[in-house]
Amino acid sequence: MKKRVSVIGAGNVGASLAQMIVHSGIANVVLFDIADGMPQGKALDLSEACPLWGSSSSIIGTNDYSHTEGSDVIVVTAGFPRKPGMSRDDLLHANAKVVSAVVANTAKLSPQAIIIIVTNPMDVMAQVSFKISGFNPERVIGMGGILDSARFRTFIAWEMGVSPEDVEALVLGGHGDLMVPMPRFTTVKGIPITELISKERIDALVERTRHGGAEIVALLKTGSAYYAPAAATYQMVKAIILNEHRLLPCAAYLNGKYRVNGVYTGVPVMLGSKGVENIIELKLNQQERIYFEKSVTAVKSLVDKLNL
Repeated sequence: MKKRVSVIGAGNVGASLAQMIVHSGIANVVLFDIADGMPQGKALDLSEACPLWGSSSSIIGTNDYSHTEGSDVIVVTAGFPRKPGMSRDDLLHANAKVVSAVVANTAKLSPQAIIIIVTNPMDVMAQVSFKISGFNPERVIGMGGILDSARFRTFIAWEMGVSPEDVEALVLGGHGDLMVPMPRFTTVKGIPITELISKERIDALVERTRHGGAEIVALLKTGSAYYAPAAATYQMVKAIILNEHRLLPCAAYLNGKYRVNGVYTGVPVMLGSKGVENIIELKLNQQERIYFEKSVTAVKSLVDKLNL
């Protein structure tokens, strides 16, 4: 019997993620949204594509939370998107209300599920979800580091004229403008980029990565990125559903690791069927530590604004 993934929010990210899951055939999907007819229409369209993809996955669209009951994974994409000139943090209070309601309704119907948070500001929304769900922190995870690392990988590949497949990148910290791309742990076919690219160019690529989401928002003008966020989330879903034990940068609850207590932020984790199976603690140098602590402090300040 196939696993069940409930995607909450049938907008661009949610619908794109649903497409990737049913196309792959790894799980059945419940696509939920409060907009009457929208999740049903998108689910029907995707259902009719499954024969063409050779996929036996099923997908239903619904406005009823009861259809999410018994989910193995719950992905929360619902919320307000960024507009030009907005930061992820500007969405704080509005999206906290949305995510709180979503998690309260879904967690009680799927008490064994793993929750993946995509809604921005993501690290703080993961903290909200952890509190509302009552789940163990290993089963509430934020998507951000994979997306940020993918952007870093893309820019490095363009800089060097190599395939992005040969680039492995790591980004730590909060999913915001103070994220911490890690050149020392970023390689091209095993070779650190610090040996391949000048410091000046690396610094420029780091800055572009930090503002990668805003760059897309400015170009789109009426929305924010969704293909890459959906692909990053799919990688997490796949790692959980297939118990792949992938080492991926995700927002995890830190309780002593990296000298951080009681807050979600991006770190390398081992991801499998139980959620976060292990948090990998890297030895940061002095400069990396300064950047990381500054990023964590920014996340904490937003958490404090919500009185979590």
